[in-house]
Amino acid sequence: MPFEIPFGDMPYLSYLANIIDILLVWFVIYKLIMVIRGTKAVQLLKGITVIVVVRIISNFLGFSTLQWLMDQALTWGFLAIIIIFQPELRRALEQLGRGKLFSRSGVDDEEEHAKMVEAVVKSVQYMAKRRIGALISIERETGMGDYIETGIPLHAKVSSELLINIFIPNTPLHDGAVILQKSQVAAAACYLPLSESPFISKELGTRHRAALGISEVTDSITIIVSEETGSISVTKNGELHRDLEPDIFSDLLIKEMESSSRTTSSTRWQWRGKKDG
Repeated sequence: MPFEIPFGDMPYLSYLANIIDILLVWFVIYKLIMVIRGTKAVQLLKGITVIVVVRIISNFLGFSTLQWLMDQALTWGFLAIIIIFQPELRRALEQLGRGKLFSRSGVDDEEEHAKMVEAVVKSVQYMAKRRIGALISIERETGMGDYIETGIPLHAKVSSELLINIFIPNTPLHDGAVILQKSQVAAAACYLPLSESPFISKELGTRHRAALGISEVTDSITIIVSEETGSISVTKNGELHRDLEPDIFSDLLIKEMESSSRTTSSTRWQWRGKKDG
């Protein structure tokens, strides 16, 4: 008796349709995660995950009051998500309009990454010798789109000549910070949040306070060149390391950016320099 597929019920086609449906849903979820990856929305999603876990545990243990609180948080959570994630939702809709939402997500090429680090080191050493003030922030895992939008968009390939030219005194873009994103100069003349830490030395100016401020809200690496002394300083994770020698700064930046490309977890810096407490 020959094998016959029961087209009346079509169970195989139904199973195949269900599998395709599930795969498409997971693909959409994956692309949405890629859109918000590297933004502050990731931290908020972690908070929502904690609320869901606490809700499940409270239900299991019979904590009625805690369960009620979590239910309220989840009930109003959808409205809160729309309000809190408004920049990310807008960015996702813009990408969808450009046809980029479902495009292949690029990964920084190691060679381009190395060229970016080389250009930054070369330009910083040049400006330090001539006491040209500079403020350069390198985006890592936490997105800096909100701060990029405050400046003049460039989206140019990183080069030492471009960075030096931006910070030449009395030029239109020399005030503010340059933000590097994905081996590109995303924008210049950007405004960074000033740190309100009371432990910052009084002798430090606005550039150092801005570098500390951005390091407190993102995981970026920010480089400062003092126009008074020509000294090189670096901030990361709310810490300011001052008066770095050019060779120490170069080794530090290379090591930190290499570790950033290998893993998303933060590693402690190890170098000899003066640390501002």
